Amino acid sequence: MNRTLKSLLTLSLGSTFLLTACGSNSAEDNSTDETASEDASWENIQEAGVLKAATSGTYFPNSYHEEGTNDLTGFEVEILREIGERLNLDVEFTEMGVDGMLTSLNSEQVDIAALSISHAGENADKFNYSEPYKYTYMSMIVREDDNSGIQSMEDLEGKRAAGAATTAYMQIAEQYGAELVIYDNATNDQYLWDVANGRTDLIINDYYGQKLALAAFPEIPIKIQEDLFFNPSYTNFSMKLGNDTLTQEVDKALEEMHSDGTLSALSEEFYDGEDVSVEQDFDMPTYEIEE
Repeated sequence: MNRTLKSLLTLSLGSTFLLTACGSNSAEDNSTDETASEDASWENIQEAGVLKAATSGTYFPNSYHEEGTNDLTGFEVEILREIGERLNLDVEFTEMGVDGMLTSLNSEQVDIAALSISHAGENADKFNYSEPYKYTYMSMIVREDDNSGIQSMEDLEGKRAAGAATTAYMQIAEQYGAELVIYDNATNDQYLWDVANGRTDLIINDYYGQKLALAAFPEIPIKIQEDLFFNPSYTNFSMKLGNDTLTQEVDKALEEMHSDGTLSALSEEFYDGEDVSVEQDFDMPTYEIEE
């Protein structure tokens, strides 16, 4: 890839859906008033000619600023731009964290967010979701010399797990007895060095993102625990609950992008040749997230 990984790469701070959850999750049994409201929302978007999108801007390779130009790009960013083109809309990006995305969707400051919300979490039934555009699974970064003392999930008891608050990754770590060490948009090298130096013990996150992180920082004595791959998951876009027409239009564009190979091409560009847009038959355990 033609980019300097060390200056761009950060770990994913977003939550993920579990594959055991349903896919596109639109509101059901809407009243006539709600249907009219969501139709008006779509009509307003069309009239303005703008799709307002929220993205992190700090999550390589999904949403980041290109070194040298500072232009916003990334896998999710370019998918949203392509969706906008297919819907004859300009895409206006606003960069914000997870909590800001939730609030901005509900207040209609943005129309769509590059944010997947755990269906096991408290926000599961509060938003509409697009069809998936990425399939992956969870893995765990540990110290290279001793696996941070972790051979199984039960070994997380008393260990220090690094990550962002309220994510599915941290929920799983907490369920298995880990102490949570919360970071807010920290750079990847800080996350990784803290594991290596013993400030923390592990990072649960997306496998493909962690693979890129390790390739970018080969000098840091950490690794992916090769015996612990789990929780196949998928990622999609979130929209305000009840905005069904917008959801349908986004899904239509995504389906076209799947069919014509656009999603695969974007994935291979940003994930170093990996096609994360295709669902695979992952043979690995799923650890349920308790409500």
